[in-house]
Amino acid sequence: MVATLLDLAHWSTWAVCAVIKLPQLATVLAARSARGVSVGSVLLELTGFLVFLRYQIYYGYPLQTYLEYPIIIAQDIILLLLILRFSGNMKRALFYAVIFWGGWYVLTLQKRIIDLAMNLCTFISAASKLVQLRCLWQTKDSGQVSALTWSMSAYTSASKLWATWCKALILIRFITMLILNIWVTATILHYRKAKKTD
Repeated sequence: MVATLLDLAHWSTWAVCAVIKLPQLATVLAARSARGVSVGSVLLELTGFLVFLRYQIYYGYPLQTYLEYPIIIAQDIILLLLILRFSGNMKRALFYAVIFWGGWYVLTLQKRIIDLAMNLCTFISAASKLVQLRCLWQTKDSGQVSALTWSMSAYTSASKLWATWCKALILIRFITMLILNIWVTATILHYRKAKKTD
C-alpha cells in the first residue's frame, strides 16, 4: 500500500513538473508582459534547480530521482527569456547564460564545492520564493503571476515531502518550499481579489 502511494506520488509529481511552468508561460505570452513576475525569483529558482540537478548527476543518483529537473529548468529558461524580452532586457540573456554555464562547471571542481552548494540549495530556493513575495507585497498586484503554477509547485513539494520523509535535509527543503509556495499562491490570490474589488 505504501509502495503504491509512493509510486503515485512519484509519477504524479513528474507529470505536474512536466507542465508546471506552462500556465505561467501562457499567462506571460497572452499578456505580452511579465508584470509581477520577479526576474530575481526566477534566477534564484533556476540556480537552486541547477545546483540540485548537478548534485544528483555528480553523485550518480538514478535518473528517475531527478528526471523532472531538466524539464523544469528548460521551462524556467524560457520564462526568463520571456521576462527579459518583454522588459526590453534581452542583452542580459547572454550574461546570465555565461554565469549559469560557468557555475555548472565550477560546482564540480571540488567535492566540497558541490556539497556546500547543495547545503545552500534550500536557502537559495527559499530566497526565490521570498523575492517573489516581496515583489507582490511591494506592488500589491499579482500582475501576470500564475496562481496555478504556484499551486502546482505547492503540490510537488507536498508529494515529495511524502516520498522523501526519511531524508532530513531534503525533508526540510520540501517543507520550506511547500510553505513558501502556498504563501506565494495565497498572496497572488489576495491581490487578484483586491484588484477586482477596486
